[in-house]
Amino acid sequence: MKANDRRKGIITCLLSENGVVSGGALAERFNVSRQIIVQDIAFLKSAGYEILSTHNGYVVQKSPHVERIFKLQHTKERTEDELNTIINYGGTVVDVFVWHKVYGKVLAKLNIYAKYQVDNYIENVRIGKSTELMDITGGYHYHTVRADSEKTLDLIEEKLKEKGFIILKEI
Repeated sequence: MKANDRRKGIITCLLSENGVVSGGALAERFNVSRQIIVQDIAFLKSAGYEILSTHNGYVVQKSPHVERIFKLQHTKERTEDELNTIINYGGTVVDVFVWHKVYGKVLAKLNIYAKYQVDNYIENVRIGKSTELMDITGGYHYHTVRADSEKTLDLIEEKLKEKGFIILKEI
């Protein structure tokens, strides 16, 4: 994994957790030494992330990223195109959720920001490891998408609209 992908993965992990993430856990997850994690954290801090280093690990104080929720509808065959469109234009697919008439909101964290993660997700669905949440709602689902700016989110929305994913911007 390249340093930029690893750093994006580290910040995605820190933003997704509700608490402190240890340097050891990050090192294990990204298959690097703790010293590399320390260097990556220093780089991320210099890039504008407010990362607090504690005796238990790292926590993000404030993210320079923005998020938007999109409502989408498409067939299973178009999932790969949808996810690739989001990451190709600078987004991270934070999660997917549906509104079920009995269970209410059903959410799964995804944190997909790279092509290999899209490929892995598609392969796991293809081999039957699981099914997509949108299967229970006729293809309707929501994604929380994170990006570096509103301009990037606007571009992602435009590209998804062009591909006919029936995008509606939510609160």
